[in-house]
Order: sequence, then structure tokens, then C-alpha cells
Amino acid sequence: MPLEQLQPLDATTEEKDYLWTLNFGPQHPATHTTLRLILTLDGETVVKAVPDIGFLHSGFEKLGEDLDYNQYVTIVDRMNYISPIMNEVAWFHSVEKLMGIELTPRCKYLRVILGELSRISDHLLAIGAQALDLGGFTAFLYAFNQREYIYDIFETASGQRFHPSYLRVGGLVFDVDDDFIRKVRGFVKTFPKAHADVCRLLNRNRIFLDRTQGIGILSKEMAINMSCTGPIARASGVVRDIRKDEPYLAYPDFDFKVVCAQEGDSFARYLVRMEEMIESLKIIDKAIENLPTGGVSVDADSKVVFPEQQAVYRSIESLIQHFELVMPNRQWTPPVDEIYGCIESPNGELGFYVVSDGTGVSYRARTRPPSYIHFAIFPYLIEGHTLSDVVAVLGSLNIIAAELDR
Repeated sequence: MPLEQLQPLDATTEEKDYLWTLNFGPQHPATHTTLRLILTLDGETVVKAVPDIGFLHSGFEKLGEDLDYNQYVTIVDRMNYISPIMNEVAWFHSVEKLMGIELTPRCKYLRVILGELSRISDHLLAIGAQALDLGGFTAFLYAFNQREYIYDIFETASGQRFHPSYLRVGGLVFDVDDDFIRKVRGFVKTFPKAHADVCRLLNRNRIFLDRTQGIGILSKEMAINMSCTGPIARASGVVRDIRKDEPYLAYPDFDFKVVCAQEGDSFARYLVRMEEMIESLKIIDKAIENLPTGGVSVDADSKVVFPEQQAVYRSIESLIQHFELVMPNRQWTPPVDEIYGCIESPNGELGFYVVSDGTGVSYRARTRPPSYIHFAIFPYLIEGHTLSDVVAVLGSLNIIAAELDR
């Protein structure tokens, strides 16, 4: 049945006369992307909300069954396009788990650095856009100014700003240079001041507090029952962080707090993200100052990574290896198996379920995107609130529509 034909709620005919339907999105200044909400209103009070997805039609799961394990990196980049490298980390974490590949220490540290920079970038957009929706334009500018510095770091590492496509099976495309290290150290030094500026703008702002405190409360029980993860779950008292509970990469080497709150409202979700950025900065600082030496990819003898360019020109063995990794059905020979791997992305648990038939292309590739899960809780959070609260709650969830329609 089309969504427009759904009955807003069970009520008598007389009661229904007082209700009306409002489409919020898909092109609305406060949705930030193409998602739609069908709101049933009693005056300005929301009595029902039906989330509607499916305006991007990316089809990235089906593309994962057509492209090889390395080619698919360009697709996962475009899922959560706010923190694309984190999508790459999740995908290759699953593939390398399937193939039993152990990364080099330098690669693990670099992936941690890039991943935590992505977390900060994602949180900056979340709190900046949330503030903008509620009238805090200055905080939006402060947040986005810092995201530009992070994009500069990504460009230094990979040559691309928005969709780096920097990771590969078994490692990275190439190593970072001294300019990357210098820029990361510079960001570690300058970011705390910008963070403090945003805190001064919002933490005690009367309008921001009135629009977020007590709005969109998510209880701990509902967070667990609705499979919420990440800052949204931790803001409701769910103490879970995959970096701690199921450690991957080099996270066991770092000491950081799992930031939680108890209130579960829109303001708590904002505070959790703000504090998480400081914890991510501590991880980045320690990682860049203790960056291991050595290669960024597993040994070429493992036959899972591309040999160095000069070796391809000088060695027949390297030329053959490069040829086999490029030609269809001759790349990798993973075990015939199925695996699920997940990481702690900025918005929660991001996982990939991969089914292998022994070829270089996955037989099935399915994903667990956090935005898809969290968009489903919106109707429960907004019921009984006013129309003006829709933007406050939606902004606190940080829904990325590219993760919705798979």
C-alpha cells in the first residue's frame, strides 16, 4: 500500500477531522539529504510519523557482488560520505577477517588515525548541522572550519579530499609522507581551541538548551530493544563500544574512555559526541607520536597486495602478480566461507556480512548501516512533541540517507 494511503492512527471519524498530514522532506532544509517523513499532526503536535526511505537508490549491496574486493572501495566511500574512510575500514576489516590477513603495525596505526579523524569530522557535521537547524549559525561555521583541516589531511594521504579510496586488501595504496605527519600534529594542537569555542557557544545557550533538553528521549531499554549503537545508545546509558568490546586494528594500544550519558535526550546525544571528539583526539595524538616504522601493506609474497610499481617493471614475478590481481576471477582465492565483521563507526556499529565462493568477488555482500537502524526509532522519539521539535530530534540522530536505501 502506498505510504500516502496509510491511516495516521486508529481514531473515530470525528477525531480524524482534527488531523492533517504533512510531508517533511525529501527536499527540506533540515533533512540535509533526500529522506522523507510523513507526519500526522493534531495542530502542531505530532501524533504519528512514518519514515520513508528510498530516494537515492544506490544499490551498493548488489554492486558488492559485481566488483572485486578492491574495486568495491569506491562504493563504500559513498555510503556514509561524511566519514568515508571509516566505511573503508569496515569493509576491509571484514574482507581481511575472511582471508585471515594480519596487517602490519604501521598500517594498523594509520588506519586508526584516519578512522578517528573521520569520527571527529562526522561528529563536527552532526553537531554543526544540529546547531544550524536550531538557529546556531556561528557554531556551524566553527565546526565546518575544522572539517576543512581534516579534508586537507585526507588529501595529503590519498590525493583525494572527499572520497579517498585509500585502503586496499592487506594495507593501503601507499605510505604517508612527512607532510601528513606535520598536518596531523598541527590539527592535534589547534583543534582543542575550536572545540572549546563550540562548547562556549552551545553548552549554556538558552535557546539551544530549551530546544534539546528533554526532547526526543530514548530510554536505555528502548535503545537496546531497537538495536541502537554508537553515540545514540551511549547517550541513553548503553555502555558499548566495539573498539573496547571487540578490539580491532591497534585500539588495544590506546587508553580512552567510553563516553556515556543517562538522559537519552537530544542534548545528551550532543554532549556525548562533543566528548567523544576529545577522546578521539587523544588516540590520534598517541598514534601519530608512536607511529611504527615498516611497510603499510602485507608482504608481497602473500599474493594479496599489488607489488610496488618499480618491482612490476623489473621483476617477472611482480608483473605476473600484478596481472593476476587485475584480471577477473584470478585475483584472490579466499576460503569458501561467510563472515561478519564490524567496527565502531561515528554513528554506531557498521558491519559487513560477506559470503565468499572462493573467487575474487563476493557471492553476497550485505551491510548493517547504523543510519538505517536509527531512522526507524524516530517515530517513537517524536510522538507527542511539536512540529518544531522534528528538526531537533532528527538532527540529534545524524541520519545519512546514503545508508538508507541499499
